[in-house]
Amino acid sequence: MYETFIKPFFDFTCALLGFLILSPIFLLVWIGLALANNGKPFFYQRRPGKGERIFTIIKFKTMNDMRDDNGQLLADAKQPFFYK
Repeated sequence: MYETFIKPFFDFTCALLGFLILSPIFLLVWIGLALANNGKPFFYQRRPGKGERIFTIIKFKTMNDMRDDNGQLLADAKQPFFYK
């Protein structure tokens, strides 16, 4: 009974409570990254999961997209002040 009902309920409740507590911070980060990245605050990547099933992970985008004259990505040390 513990592993089939109590633990999943407890895990869901704790995750929901944590999300609700952190949601104002997530909102501020989302707004800041949207302003810094020209409206693109998220990074999407396809990854293999359990059983080699492909899923898309979504993260806050903290990398830069700036490139030099040759099209190479610039190092993180040359990012705008917002990322430091």
